Amino acid sequence: MLSVAACIVLLVLLIVWAKVNPFLAFLLVSVLAGWLLGIPLIKIGQSIQKGVGDTLGSLVLIIALGAMLGKLVAESGAAQKIASVMMGLFGEKYIHWGLVCTGFIIGIPLFYGVGFVLMVPLIFSVVYQYRLPAVAIGLPMLASLSVAHGFLPPHPSPAALVGQFHGDMGLTLVYGLIIAVPTIILAGPVYALTLKGIHSEPLVTFQASFIPEEELPSGFSSFFTALLPVGLLTLTTLSHFYPGNPFEGVLGFIGDPTIVMLISVIVATFTLGISRGKSMTGVMKTYETAVKDIAMIVLISGGAGALKQVLTDSGLSTEIANQLQSLEMPPLFLGWLIAAIIRVCIGSATVAGLTAAGIIAPLMTQQAINPNLMVLSIGAGSLMFSHVNDPGFWMFKEYFNLSVKDTIRSWSMMETLVAIVGLLGVLLLNQII
Repeated sequence: MLSVAACIVLLVLLIVWAKVNPFLAFLLVSVLAGWLLGIPLIKIGQSIQKGVGDTLGSLVLIIALGAMLGKLVAESGAAQKIASVMMGLFGEKYIHWGLVCTGFIIGIPLFYGVGFVLMVPLIFSVVYQYRLPAVAIGLPMLASLSVAHGFLPPHPSPAALVGQFHGDMGLTLVYGLIIAVPTIILAGPVYALTLKGIHSEPLVTFQASFIPEEELPSGFSSFFTALLPVGLLTLTTLSHFYPGNPFEGVLGFIGDPTIVMLISVIVATFTLGISRGKSMTGVMKTYETAVKDIAMIVLISGGAGALKQVLTDSGLSTEIANQLQSLEMPPLFLGWLIAAIIRVCIGSATVAGLTAAGIIAPLMTQQAINPNLMVLSIGAGSLMFSHVNDPGFWMFKEYFNLSVKDTIRSWSMMETLVAIVGLLGVLLLNQII
């Protein structure tokens, strides 16, 4: 137990203090952990390779295809079209609700970093047009992006956790959507009411350069393509409640997350690419760029899998599970707490979620824990209190031109609310199902 604690402290120091890349930090700590825990030196490399392979085997296709879809949604103007439609539906009086819905819809296929950079100019255009407080208007949209990032597959952390815990991707998505809605409302529009006094002058550099309206894809193509993965996963999940239906075999095939994402990318290639005059070569270039953007996310996920495998092969993971079982707290809360502590120390939600999963995994085989809810519980904990060690904190501060104090009051507290309300939603849903 002391060896594991020392390795986690070292992991935090390497990433936060020494500024070592998280992937390399995971590998270094995995080697040290294997040695400290008594794994024969000749077998440490084998454990690391198995951990990386097992983790990425189920994850790399989903992440890569998700990145391709998100990149095309952004570059084609589909995201801008979705925002335009939502603004028209909600009007100026309820414009913050329109931004929330836009952020959530766009946040499902887009990775967090891409979504953030894409959404902020849209927020500023609304702020300048209607002379509204930037933080109070923008934070709800970013809250919805954050929730999608932490709770919903195909985002890297929840997708990886589903694989590690042998959960159901579609069911996790359905549960995630149920919990996400109240979480977004409370941490977004409701909390934003307290932030109207924060003065923000967004930098002119970040004002949007929009695609002309006549060059945007249609509203139907934009919404249909962005939400297709959600629709397919939801449809196949609901079919589980009607066993023996004539389409069971086909839906079972389509319900595989990799097949869902592949179908979505193929559809997007035509609806947002070929049909709008882009060449196949141009669309493929977009996809190549997307994969380059998420390469490090994939490697970090594999590094976390290496540490998990070392803990498993050493036999200590079972010991950790036994020790954790003696604690008088529900497993779902324990998973959330471990992820929250690592998040506050390291700053990365993805690293926090994957590391917590490696620690909590042995409990999943020893207790009757709903794996889909554990994914969401750890996902919520991994969003806890973003502060100065989180790149997202500094992105928000610089884009909105805020002081550190106001950034903590707005951004950090929003993330904290997302984590706490998300946990409460998981615990409540656990009682119901």
